[in-house]
Amino acid sequence: MYAAVFHAHQKIDRVASRLFNELVGNDVAFPSADLILHFEGKRGPDATRLKSTDGVEQPWHFIDPFDEDDVSLGETVMEHHRQLVLALKTGNRERAAFEAAWLAHALVDGLTPAHHYPYERELEMLHGEKRENLKKVRYKFMATGDSKRDTIRRSLRIIGPRGLLTTHTMFEAGAYMIMRPMRLNNALPSNYDIEQLMSVGLRKYFHMQAREVGALGMFDMFCTVGWTPKLARTVRRELVPRMVKVVVLAWYAAALDSGIIDQPEAKNANHRR
Repeated sequence: MYAAVFHAHQKIDRVASRLFNELVGNDVAFPSADLILHFEGKRGPDATRLKSTDGVEQPWHFIDPFDEDDVSLGETVMEHHRQLVLALKTGNRERAAFEAAWLAHALVDGLTPAHHYPYERELEMLHGEKRENLKKVRYKFMATGDSKRDTIRRSLRIIGPRGLLTTHTMFEAGAYMIMRPMRLNNALPSNYDIEQLMSVGLRKYFHMQAREVGALGMFDMFCTVGWTPKLARTVRRELVPRMVKVVVLAWYAAALDSGIIDQPEAKNANHRR
């Protein structure tokens, strides 16, 4: 299941790279798809969490899109944006590829319905007074109770058939199976998309998109009835194209801020609203 999650981010990055080049041209000094993908999968945030050292804080990328005070992921997005702009300005291709990959990963996680669920809070509640254990990697997958039986009961609520981690991963794996054959040409940003991004800025644009995804109630539907034709259609028509489009626009904003592309009026005259 984790392999499917890894491949989902790689699929989005590859399509986003193709559409980014279509938007700005192939001669722009932006990292190639292959270089960006070098920093996904086993070198991406998900693998970092699985291989992290005990006590070392790792990026989780969860967000409540309807809570104005939940700004952590937005700050992460903007830090990757700033570092990507700097790397593009200085011509540091490897650093630019790393930041482009991790920026895309943070954005896609933030738009993923499963990441809108209060996962960390629920995990802390399962650990109770022993929540300090969460600083150790293995306790992301199990919870120590007051007895052996209690430990099994608590752990099954994480990795059991309807556990926190199981449900989260099954949603993401299912979404990947839906997106896998998609070409996603409809994810190319229009003039209107670019104008909206430039008007409100990347941070606000990201939160607006996350709220629109959250309003669709996809993860609640999945938790209640599992995968249905209606949910699959929503993922195919609404969620995945939006994810790709936001990644393309984020890279576009970084390219614009770094000066490696011109102002949008000159570059996008042939992209219809």
